[in-house]
Amino acid sequence: MKKSLLALAALGAFAGAAHAQSSVTLYGIIDAGFAYNNNSNGQKLYSMNSGNLQGSRWGLRGTEDLGGGLKAIFVLENGFNVFNGQLGQGGDMFGRQAYVGLSTAQYGTVTLGRQYDSVVDFTGAFEVGSQWASYFGAHPGDLDNMNNSNRVNNAIKYTSANYAGFTFGGLYSLGGQAGQFNRNQIWSVGLGYSQGPLQLGAGYLNVKDPNYSFFGNNASSKTPTTTPGSTSNFGSSRVINGYASARTQQVITAGGAYTFGAATVGATYSNTQFKDLGSEPGTGLTPTGGFTNGTGKFHNAEINFKYQLTPALLLGVAYDYTKGYGLGDAKYHQGMLGADYFLSKRTDVYIDGIYQHASGTDSTNHTAVANINGLSPSSTSNQVAAVVGIRHKF
Repeated sequence: MKKSLLALAALGAFAGAAHAQSSVTLYGIIDAGFAYNNNSNGQKLYSMNSGNLQGSRWGLRGTEDLGGGLKAIFVLENGFNVFNGQLGQGGDMFGRQAYVGLSTAQYGTVTLGRQYDSVVDFTGAFEVGSQWASYFGAHPGDLDNMNNSNRVNNAIKYTSANYAGFTFGGLYSLGGQAGQFNRNQIWSVGLGYSQGPLQLGAGYLNVKDPNYSFFGNNASSKTPTTTPGSTSNFGSSRVINGYASARTQQVITAGGAYTFGAATVGATYSNTQFKDLGSEPGTGLTPTGGFTNGTGKFHNAEINFKYQLTPALLLGVAYDYTKGYGLGDAKYHQGMLGADYFLSKRTDVYIDGIYQHASGTDSTNHTAVANINGLSPSSTSNQVAAVVGIRHKF
């Protein structure tokens, strides 16, 4: 009997030790709000919006200690609309992230799966659309993906350890097309620095066939065909959707922030180019309705400021300027105001207002109209949006 009890105790101790070496965490965010748009194709629009400050989600995150400082890791993260229960990211079950890999504190992390690119990782946090201004406050059309509208499938990714405040990383996505190695290929690299009050970051992203590999990489995406207008995955934003036939999308970004006391000032810059227009079939471009050759280019610059007025209340203001050049010459001026009040460490309420003014010729080769990110185009050169909501993290 004593031997049996000793054996059972030893087995229980071993099981406890094994359990302590690995963990799985369930986490998530529920973000819901009421939104107003003063001009949605010529009409006022009142709507309930999910995922304003951050996309509503739930996920599983796990680690297993393999010994010698090596860990196995995984993340499965689902996006959803809290108001109707629909899956986000075009209907993908784990459309936000899905990856597995190995990690060490000394050498960094290698992961495989559906992941974020280096522009998002190293510069996305500096734009206010990823902070307090909601996705309405992202750069027009999220043309540089700093607001993380698009993920990368079939990706191999490396993220370094922290070396005296410096981190770096890169991602490569295989297109998976037999005999066409460069088809649908995506790669990106980035560098970051964080020390005391100063944070800096830079990123580069290169996407082949973006209509299918980057904008069209989820369950509801359209596939190549020669039928005009049937395969564009660029969405409704006139800022960029006229460039859906591009062979290549190239994005260069830089950003930074400096904190002094309760205040933080930040800035971002990006250069985005949609090259070799007319290369992808069936995206709806015609000689009179859009550009069919050459390159659509954009400069984007943002400056932002936030102030922690009290431990619970954050106030923010920002200005963003987008200038098209190359084929289109559209200009977008955008101003943003916001307030975020924390009821607890996990629950906050917020209010944001965004104003945009447009001029020039946009990507569709027509007179530019205001088109705040995530909204239908205005019928005029001006558009105003506002959102008030609540966010809970678990």
